[in-house]
Amino acid sequence: MQKKLLGMAVAAALAMPAVALAQSAVQVYGTVHLSLNHAKYTKDTLGTVEDATKMGVTSHASNWGLRSTETVGGGMTAWFQVEYNMKMARDNGVFDGDATARNSGVGLRGNFGNVYLGTWETPWSQTFRLWDVGTIGGWGPTTSIIGRREQTGTNPSRNCANNSGAAGGATLVPGAAATPGAGAICGNGSESTSGPNGNLGYSLWRRYNYAFFYESPLFEGVQAKVAWQPNERKAQFVAPDATHINENPSSWSGSLTWTGLGGRARAFVATMQNKDWTTVGKTDGGFTAGGGYDFGMVNVGATYEDYTYKVAAGDMKVKEWGVGLAVPLGPGKIGGSYARAKNNEVAGVTVDGTDAKMWNLGYEWALSKRTALGFGIAKIDNGANQVFSWTATLPDQTGWRSGSVLAGVDITNIFVSMRHSF
Repeated sequence: MQKKLLGMAVAAALAMPAVALAQSAVQVYGTVHLSLNHAKYTKDTLGTVEDATKMGVTSHASNWGLRSTETVGGGMTAWFQVEYNMKMARDNGVFDGDATARNSGVGLRGNFGNVYLGTWETPWSQTFRLWDVGTIGGWGPTTSIIGRREQTGTNPSRNCANNSGAAGGATLVPGAAATPGAGAICGNGSESTSGPNGNLGYSLWRRYNYAFFYESPLFEGVQAKVAWQPNERKAQFVAPDATHINENPSSWSGSLTWTGLGGRARAFVATMQNKDWTTVGKTDGGFTAGGGYDFGMVNVGATYEDYTYKVAAGDMKVKEWGVGLAVPLGPGKIGGSYARAKNNEVAGVTVDGTDAKMWNLGYEWALSKRTALGFGIAKIDNGANQVFSWTATLPDQTGWRSGSVLAGVDITNIFVSMRHSF
C-alpha cells in the first residue's frame, strides 16, 4: 500500500510541471505576406519628375508574435501578446530585424469584458474589418485613402500646423511654412520628419502607444470599445520667437459595433478626439460609420469618415468614403474596392486639388486555410495638390524605396501576391 501511494505521489509530482506548462504555454504565430509589383507613376503637377515604371517586391505588414493565456480564478483569464513587424529585407548588407511593435499588451478578461495596457489599434482603426472585404494582396483603400495612412507611434509633438510625416499621407495646407511654434512641420512620435508636400503627420488608422484599452462583453452582438492615450508628452518649450508654450497632448477613441445573423450583418460607429495634437490648446475630432452584409453570393461593405484638424489657418475638414465587395468564386474570391477623398476645406474655403480616388480589383485563391495567392490591379489618382500612396512601400518613383510621391502623381500597380500564416 505504501509503495502504491508513493508511486501515485511521484506520478502526481511529475504531472504538475506539465499542467503548469500547459496553462502558461506560449504560442508563436505570424504572417508572411509579399507581392511582386509592376508600378507605374505619372508626372507630378510641377513637372519635377517624369513618368516612371518599375518592378519591385513589397512586404505587407509581415509579422510575428507570441501570445499566452492563463486561468487565474474568479472567472478571469490573464493574457499577454507581443507582436512585431517581420522585416523581409536587409539593410546595409546586415539583417537587423524590425523591433517596431504592433498589437502588444497584457490584460485581464472576465464577465466584465477585457481590460488591458499596451500598444494596440484604436477602436476607430479596428472598424475596417467590418467593411473592407474587397482588398486583394494588401492593395486596397484602408491606409491609402481611408484612414489616410497608418503611422504607428505615440502622440505628435510639437505644435504642428501642417503636420508632415511619413509618406502616403494627405496634404493639409499646401505650402505651409515649417516654422516651429508657428506651425512646425512635424511627424507622428518623432519630432520632425518632413516630406516634399507636407504629408499628414498622424492618421486615423493608427495604433495608440503605451495606452489603456477596454472592451465590453458582447450583448446581442453589440460591443463597446474605448482607448485612452495618456498625456505622457506633456511638456514646456520655448519657440524660436521666444514664445513659451505648454503642451498637454492626449487622445481617446471609442467605438460601438454590432454583428448579427452569424456575422453576416455588420455595423459600426467610432470617434477619435486628439487634444494638442495639431495646435496647442485645441482638440481635433471626428467620426466614422459604416458596415456591411454578406448575401452569400456577394459580401458588401461601406464606410464614411469625417474629421476636423485644427490647423493654424483654421478648421480643416477632411471627408472620405469607400465601398468594397467580395464574390466567392471557386476556391477563392473576386475582390474589389473604390474609395474617394473629397477636397479639403480650410476655414470654409475649398482647397482645390486635394481630392483623390482609389480602386482595386483582383482574385485571391485560397490554397489552404493558411496560404493564399492573389493577383490584380490597383490605382490611386491624386489631385494636383494631393500625395496619397499605399502603406505598403512600392519602389520609389525617383529612388529606391520610400513610398512617397510628389503632388499630383497617379500610381498604377499590377501585382501578384502570396500570404502564409503560421
